[in-house]
Formats: sequence, C-alpha cells, structure tokens
Amino acid sequence: MNTKINEILQEIESVIVGKNEIVEKILMAILAQGHVLMEDVPGVGKTTTAMAFAKVLGLETRRVQFTSDTVPSDIIGFSVYDKKADEFVYKPGAIMTNLLLADEINRTSSKTQSALLEAMEEGHVSIDGKTHPLPDPFIVLATQNPAGSAGTQMLPNSQLDRFLVKLTMGYPDFKSQVSILEERHTENPLDRVHPVVGAEELNALKQRAAAVEMKTSVYEYVTRLAEATRVHPLVQLGLSPRGALAVCRMAKAYAYVQGRDYAMPEDVAAIFPDVCAHRLMLSSKARMMEEKPESVLAEILKTTDMPVLKK
Repeated sequence: MNTKINEILQEIESVIVGKNEIVEKILMAILAQGHVLMEDVPGVGKTTTAMAFAKVLGLETRRVQFTSDTVPSDIIGFSVYDKKADEFVYKPGAIMTNLLLADEINRTSSKTQSALLEAMEEGHVSIDGKTHPLPDPFIVLATQNPAGSAGTQMLPNSQLDRFLVKLTMGYPDFKSQVSILEERHTENPLDRVHPVVGAEELNALKQRAAAVEMKTSVYEYVTRLAEATRVHPLVQLGLSPRGALAVCRMAKAYAYVQGRDYAMPEDVAAIFPDVCAHRLMLSSKARMMEEKPESVLAEILKTTDMPVLKK
C-alpha cells in the first residue's frame, strides 16, 4: 500500500473504530473524484467520519443540516447590490468549500436538492448569469436517514446518479462499541487527529489513481456486468454508461489503495455493489417481492464470467 495512503487510513481509523472497509471505500471515492452518499440511522458516526476526513486531508469544510426550510441560496449563494460599487456582488453559500457535509439531504425540498446536485455535476454555480467555479478539490459527503420517512423528499434516480457510491456504516461490533464507550468519556478523538496531506497533494494522489492501467478484458467485464443489469427480469432501469464509467473510476482507485498500478477484475467485483445499488431501479414485481438491488447485483456478479488476466 502507498505510504501516504496508509498514513491517511491509519489516522482516520484511529477515530472511526471498526469500520476500516467503509473508511477505505470513502477514500477510494475521493481519489476517484466522486461524491459519497451515506445512508444510515442517526448516531453511527457519519458526521464524525466526514469531519475526520476533512481534518486528515487538510481540507476546508462546512456542514449544512438540511431542513424543510433550507433554500437554494443557502447552498449556492446569492447576489446583493453593493451601493458603493454600483453592482451586484456574489455572496458565497455553503458549497464554496473543499468538503461539504450535507446532513440529512432527504429532509429538504427537491428544489434545494437540485441546486446542490447540479453544482456537484457541473463544478460551478451560476448566479445572475455569472459563473463561479467551485474550489478544487470539491467533495460532498451527504447523509440520509432511512428511518422515519415522514417529511422527507427522497432523491430521484437521476440525482442519486451524481453520487459515485452509496455506503452504509451500520452499528459497531461488540469490541468496537466497548472501545468507543471507553475513549469518548475522556476526550473527543477528533482533537488528536492531524493533517496528513493538503489539497495540492490530494490532487496529486487523485491523478495517480486515475492513471492506474485497466486492460481491455477488464473494460469488457464491466460492460458485461452493465449489460446484465439492463436485461435482468427484476430490473426496470439498469446501469447507464455513466454508471459503467463510475465503476471503472472506482475500480482504479481500489487498485491504487491496494498498492497496484493496474486494475484487476476482482477490483471491479469488490466495488460493483457500492457503485451500482443506488443506480438500479427495480421492477414493480421485484418491489412486491421485497427484493433489494444488492441481492440482484450479487446474483449478476455470480453468474457473469470473470476474466483471468494474463501475466
């Protein structure tokens, strides 16, 4: 494993106990220049995870707690008239930061959601005909709570597609829970976390992850998996070409974090459910049967031949 990657993971895992796989996948998504959606119940450490990443990666961070009265201008900013300058001046919103923690994104209006997700896709905001680029790097870690759907506005599939991966942290295991209880009585573990890289070095790591080699046979494997989602009898809307590209980007980042400069079919299989589960729309029959996208993807992985790379 790359020394710098190892340092980043060790620093974050000192705070987020027992969730090494999730921490690694969030870092992979960041290296793949993507955004992360974390869907989980309150209190399992989603916000702490985002804060730990911001601190260790040396990034400026802001947090927005989404509510029903959050408006688009809170996120993307607005223009006000400056009498002295005799012109309208842009007042930045919360989005003008390196890492935006968008807490409970499903508890705000569709209009506010669209403003955020449009900016995420385009890399800039447009106010009164003027374009304002987002900082570089720019990462969104959004959370949503699946429990208690009253008053929520679930993201439509077209907007879910803006997130590279959707992850679930889950409750800690017994040993990790004991460790958390012992540690949090005396200190906040975020206080002892130190930056490992800065924005410039993070961008260099992202470029190296993008440069990971992927052979034609691996691209063909991704294509076969994507096509399998499109013809599956329980799937109404399969993986789009943009989704297939996301699989490739994440697989390259997975390989890079593992310390390789080439991607393998196993890398694709390892991240395939995280990249694709939120992109699939199951048929009404599947929903009646209470099928989950994850089980459909597991079946597709099992029934699709994995190529063997030639040495």
